[in-house]
Amino acid sequence: MNDKIRIKDIAERSGVSVGTVDRVLHNRPNVSKTAREKVEKVLKEINYQPNMYASALAYNKSYTFFIIMPKHASEAYWEEIEKGALKASEKLRDFSIDVRIMYYKRFETDTFVNTYEECLAQNPDGVIVVPSDLEVTRQFTDQLHERKIPFILLDSYMPDLNPLSFYGQDSFSSGYFAAKMLMLIARDETEIMLMKQMKNGKVASKQQDNREVGFRHYMHEHFPHVAIHVVDLPLDIDKNDYDNILQHFFDTHPNVHHCITVNSKAHIVGEYLLRTNRRDIQIMGYDMVAKNAKCLREGSISFLIAQHAFMQGHECVDTLFQAIVLRKKVNPVNYMPIELLSKENVDFYRRNS
Repeated sequence: MNDKIRIKDIAERSGVSVGTVDRVLHNRPNVSKTAREKVEKVLKEINYQPNMYASALAYNKSYTFFIIMPKHASEAYWEEIEKGALKASEKLRDFSIDVRIMYYKRFETDTFVNTYEECLAQNPDGVIVVPSDLEVTRQFTDQLHERKIPFILLDSYMPDLNPLSFYGQDSFSSGYFAAKMLMLIARDETEIMLMKQMKNGKVASKQQDNREVGFRHYMHEHFPHVAIHVVDLPLDIDKNDYDNILQHFFDTHPNVHHCITVNSKAHIVGEYLLRTNRRDIQIMGYDMVAKNAKCLREGSISFLIAQHAFMQGHECVDTLFQAIVLRKKVNPVNYMPIELLSKENVDFYRRNS
């Protein structure tokens, strides 16, 4: 449509009032079938393309989006998610978008329930949720569907819940890729260590489970003779005890020179290796957080797989904006790039949004 065509022009060509054209453009009621058909005919003739941003601003409505995510320490993967989400909120401030973050404890489903109940009580316009267990999360998302509140799943993809959209890595492919990259430098090894962090026998997310499945699938296909030793650094013990666990493992497994973890805590092992000056051992892990990057630069971490946490947080908020405020169709599945960082390229890694 020519930018010079005004609502007044459309009204004159349609033979209706300006108010009628405005109601048709914004899909409001109280328009007769005949008048609507006249306006729609003209809109088609002139190939009318609405300025959705201007319409949203003119509507002058405020929106509240909630993010429900695990409680976390600083310099964690989740912190980057938050920063990206708040950056998107800042960019959209003219549209009165309010982003509120609520936390639950990863292994305590009752805190997830309490958090989502508090969220529902505040009547959100849209929700971004990092899932808990499938069935517990379903209790929440069923209520969101019932209330017609759009929601996005972040980190762990659970298609049975029918989200508006998903943001995260293809975790199986990511684990498969991690094994492939690790074995480029460890192909002559007969043993490797897999570091995990669990509580009551459970890892923190479905994503980490799927990464491990992908990792083991590659190893079984291509390096079935390599022994994989699992070391658990429990989440509920004093962190000073980690050194004792790692010391015992490496003392009793002198042939292990390469380690991997499918979470963002590779720096736990990396810092231990630097403190004890074990230069013949390296670990590979996930996520461009500050502590991991430091170990990468100093040589105790060989590679990091980045998954653009900042971009995930930013795009989740923007996707809710596109769907709810601008009423656009959005992509249902959004897989993040699987990128490999080394000490040679880590300084060129940039947040993308």
